[in-house]
Amino acid sequence: MTTPDIRLIAVDMDGTLLDPDGAVPPRLWPLLERLRERDIAFAPASGRQLATLQRSFGAAGGELDYIAENGAYVVRDGVEVSSDALDAAFVRTVVERLRALAAQGMRLGFVVCGKASAYIEAPDERFRVEAERYYARLTVVDDVLAQDDQVLKIAVYDHDGSETHTAPALSDLGESHQVVVSGHHWVDIMNPGVNKGVALRHLQQDLGITPAQTAAFGDYLNDIELLQAAEWSYAMADAHPDVAAVARFRAPSNAEYGVITTIESLLG
Repeated sequence: MTTPDIRLIAVDMDGTLLDPDGAVPPRLWPLLERLRERDIAFAPASGRQLATLQRSFGAAGGELDYIAENGAYVVRDGVEVSSDALDAAFVRTVVERLRALAAQGMRLGFVVCGKASAYIEAPDERFRVEAERYYARLTVVDDVLAQDDQVLKIAVYDHDGSETHTAPALSDLGESHQVVVSGHHWVDIMNPGVNKGVALRHLQQDLGITPAQTAAFGDYLNDIELLQAAEWSYAMADAHPDVAAVARFRAPSNAEYGVITTIESLLG
């Protein structure tokens, strides 16, 4: 098979690149060197904040491109490519509603995701631990609405399952905004039109790269648009059925380091 002319690789993190323990596979580091030698851009694409993604890649992090906050924030070589902040009035409406749902007994916590930091209010211990996994810059405050920051996303953590509880309870917000199930316990609320696919197209435009020169990997519902923006689209072996339906190809699971082995094969 002829080696494809791939110039950009976008990779979801949880359930895709990261191993089942949530760690970056050691085999990625020499692979990143090979990609740099071939002038192929590598872009982690995640619901996580930029600071968390940069922390995950350590010394190599400064040389990567990033699609953060499910596409609401795109950074290349440390410079913002695009961002899409929520209207302050809408943020207030959503936060007050989430507070009311929690008061009614729904087991949830929420993160207001700003450019400078992520913010939470007096969380229970389990939620705080979960939030710290995804937000390297996390500030506990008395009132998330009193912070002077641009809000890119509101992330809701549902202890009992996002797809069956929080997502239906917030479904009406989808009439004006993006309400995306981004994990088994997480729902992300963003501006309309914000997703990893739109972000990937911004990055492609900035790099002068086409979808035919792009590979993308994902496993969950917030990866659908990402895969649709790349001709070399891969769903992981255990991906959500809706994700598998839009991908052109399949990759072995993250437990089998499917992203690594597939990229190595693509490089020839």
